Amino acid sequence: MKRFPVWLQRLVFALLSVFAINTQASAALPLSENGEVVYSIAPMLKKVTPAVVHIATSGTQVVRQRSIFNRDRLYQQPTQGLGSGVILDAEKGIVVTNSHVIADADQITVTLKDGRKFDAKVLGEDPDADVAVIQIDATNLTSIPLANSEDVMVGDFVVAIGTPFGLEQTVTSGIVSALGRSGLGIVGYENFIQTDASINPGNSGGALVNLKGELVGINTAILGASGGNVGIGFAIPVSMAKSLSEQLIEFGEVRRGMLGVNIAPFTPEYAEYFNVPESLVGAIITNVNEQSPADKAGLQREDIIVAINDRAVKSTKDLVNRIGLLKADETIKVDYFRQGKRNSKMVTIANLSKVTSNRNLSNILNGALLSERSNGGGIVVENVAADSAAERSGLHAGDIILIVDQQRISTIEDLKAALSTGASRAVMTIDRRGFAINLMVQ
Repeated sequence: MKRFPVWLQRLVFALLSVFAINTQASAALPLSENGEVVYSIAPMLKKVTPAVVHIATSGTQVVRQRSIFNRDRLYQQPTQGLGSGVILDAEKGIVVTNSHVIADADQITVTLKDGRKFDAKVLGEDPDADVAVIQIDATNLTSIPLANSEDVMVGDFVVAIGTPFGLEQTVTSGIVSALGRSGLGIVGYENFIQTDASINPGNSGGALVNLKGELVGINTAILGASGGNVGIGFAIPVSMAKSLSEQLIEFGEVRRGMLGVNIAPFTPEYAEYFNVPESLVGAIITNVNEQSPADKAGLQREDIIVAINDRAVKSTKDLVNRIGLLKADETIKVDYFRQGKRNSKMVTIANLSKVTSNRNLSNILNGALLSERSNGGGIVVENVAADSAAERSGLHAGDIILIVDQQRISTIEDLKAALSTGASRAVMTIDRRGFAINLMVQ
């Protein structure tokens, strides 16, 4: 067997060692950030972790107990919850978290990293986007600088900070796996950052930061059958969280935008009829509400909306999300096809007068996002969450609820009144793409 010279063996060993060191380093964290060598993210974490808080809640919820004698019994059941939050404004004690973290809470206790505890008051919450803002009366607080959401890219290194399972503050790392995730059925309005940084129960409301220590998003959900981390977590982009938080602080609610149209998906079989390419992606306008922003701008039935503010519309749900996350009175550019030609219009969207996630309506409508039509002609089903009670009952996005149990419906208040009996089912007359159908919702 031929032996290599000792000097050659040593040279090969040295080269392999360097390769191994470099391979191990690149698998975990980048070797440099903006030209500076990264040995540890501890200095960054020392600055930002004081801005991430632990949230504990207690309260009660009404529970309905079924009876074999058809007499349901209602009773109050105590609840407790755990989550995380991020200090946005250190001077005013403003903390942003998830709406589901503080849902049904009578008392909210915020614990800082230094151990101080404070009672918090709710300034506003938006269940449809899962954002809430609370406030504590405290001094010497730390806030996190905000990243520019437009600069976030797939592959960016990120760090998730929170208090999972009620443990003390925990830090996990990963990358941005995808952007603009929607259609998951987690909440009504979705535009999530997907990450493989470990997110577990209790991380909800915590911070997702980049290696500069800037806030990229608010951790909100996990995709996994067991409720534990499987490498797929979601965060609300910081720009969206900031915009919604500003409205919650100013108005106590989110004043969403409304275009004033009913829409249906564009599919390739429509291409010949509309004289457009089969590859076109967008949403077909099936109805334009009178005196709505779309009507005033000149949009028409059978226009195909393909982009908002020069960003492609991926689906009907994507369009609903994008419009719903805009502020009322904001002017947007709408690109659309009409009679085979691409056009664009500037549209100033209006305030969506009332939106509900049905928490206070009826269990039979859980999962349906509803809004009032501007002309008072029924209630529009804006979105239906996957595997929800509303979806199982056959409701579709774009349906218009006209009659419930023989009562004509014009407003959300009408719908509440019609469902106030607490019945487990209702017969609804619905306008679906111009056809009236009866639907048993239960």
